[in-house]
Amino acid sequence: MVIENAVSEERKKNAIDLMVMLVVDELAGDLHRNPSDLLPEFVLSKTGRLLYDEESKLWWSGPSDIVEMYKAEMEKSLHEKS
Repeated sequence: MVIENAVSEERKKNAIDLMVMLVVDELAGDLHRNPSDLLPEFVLSKTGRLLYDEESKLWWSGPSDIVEMYKAEMEKSLHEKS
């Protein structure tokens, strides 16, 4: 993609970090949790790892889409433990 090639690696990393913060803030509000507590959980999740995988292009998605993806991951995880 032409736009992607124009974005430096540093800007991609900054965009991903910003997206993580937007996602965690939205999740914290939805789940009534402290963002500081939620951040490490999100980053270590499959969704968080996928977001940091630049090849996945997940960072191009909106925060709400990523929040829903994380919630689905957590729901699936709960069902698998049951």
